[in-house]
Amino acid sequence: MTSSQTIDFSSKETEVSGKDKPATSSVPLWQQEGAEPFLRIENITKKFGDFTAVDNISLNIYKNELFCLLGGSGSGKSTLLRMLAGFETPTSGRILIDGVDMAGVQPWDRPVNMMFQSYALFPHLTVADNIAFGLKREGVAKAEIKRRVQEMLDLVQLGHLGKRKPHQLSGGQRQRVALARSLIKRPKLLLLDEPLGALDKKLREETQFELINIQDELGVTFVVVTHDQEEAMTLASRIGVMNHGVIVQTDEPHDVYEYPNSRFVAEFIGSVNLFEGVVIEDEPDTVRIQSEEAGGVLYINHGISCAPHQVVHVAVRPEKIRLGHEQPEQKENCLHGRIMDFAYMGSLTVFKVRLDSGKEVRVTQPNFNREVGERFTWDDQVYLSWTEDSSVVLTS
Repeated sequence: MTSSQTIDFSSKETEVSGKDKPATSSVPLWQQEGAEPFLRIENITKKFGDFTAVDNISLNIYKNELFCLLGGSGSGKSTLLRMLAGFETPTSGRILIDGVDMAGVQPWDRPVNMMFQSYALFPHLTVADNIAFGLKREGVAKAEIKRRVQEMLDLVQLGHLGKRKPHQLSGGQRQRVALARSLIKRPKLLLLDEPLGALDKKLREETQFELINIQDELGVTFVVVTHDQEEAMTLASRIGVMNHGVIVQTDEPHDVYEYPNSRFVAEFIGSVNLFEGVVIEDEPDTVRIQSEEAGGVLYINHGISCAPHQVVHVAVRPEKIRLGHEQPEQKENCLHGRIMDFAYMGSLTVFKVRLDSGKEVRVTQPNFNREVGERFTWDDQVYLSWTEDSSVVLTS
């Protein structure tokens, strides 16, 4: 396929409204045997000179999915997004959208639109004209433009603000205008590059749910790039965690958080305590690890695949740890230490505890009541404990 060729996507369905969306199954598409991916990324690599930005990535994304690419600066997530949009050409590999190979297909000929972090609204145009811009360039009839612009304004809850200019809007309103402009051409795939990064925390949290509702109503496939773990956990049907140009784990948010497959993922997603130790017992349903950092034996109620006496790490989330003044009856997964610091955060309190081994551990406790029955303060001698199913063994 040459770059001069134009792909006709008109024979394929280009719009899915809420009432026309197929009935959802209790089993998501990515878990259904034989389900065809809507977006197929096959062995994509992108090099800039000697630097490899994206390194042999393969990934399947399914129709109507809201997929998040999550990673830090320089992880390759934005470069991958730009290749999907057609703004960058892969060094090797291929991209298929709805079964069509995108090799040589120009950005304007792809069934794709992209929403940038800056929103890139035209300051001299009204909200309605900003949204209509793409349709006007395509020569769509005025009556049709007016109808579709009003549909988009109503969808993003800005129906009364069509005549305003961008500078007269709040950050959240500008974000919704940019989203409406991206959706009005009815793309099959919408790419969003840090879409909420310019908003303050409270507005960002509110807008996350608006974005989910809009995506669910339209049934458009979204691929979102973000560095914000909480944002990815809130938005995504699945998350692909990226590091150094590679997707290191792809899973649903719950599984990425509860069952990270490496120390990198465990530390990148949320907060975690890691205890280094040596495997002293490895049975199909039991693992025991001797850890000098923990000052005792750690017990996990599932088996792992490792060599005898292999050095591993046990990951325990701070909210899984119980804090108490009295020593619990359990002998394993029970540590002793002293409270070095704590911070009241409203819904929870964060404690820093130095174990007898010298290792510092983070513990969080929810504040269910205004008056806490058991209070903890600086220099308190405390016991830390958790259940056998609350931790994960990491071999890499």
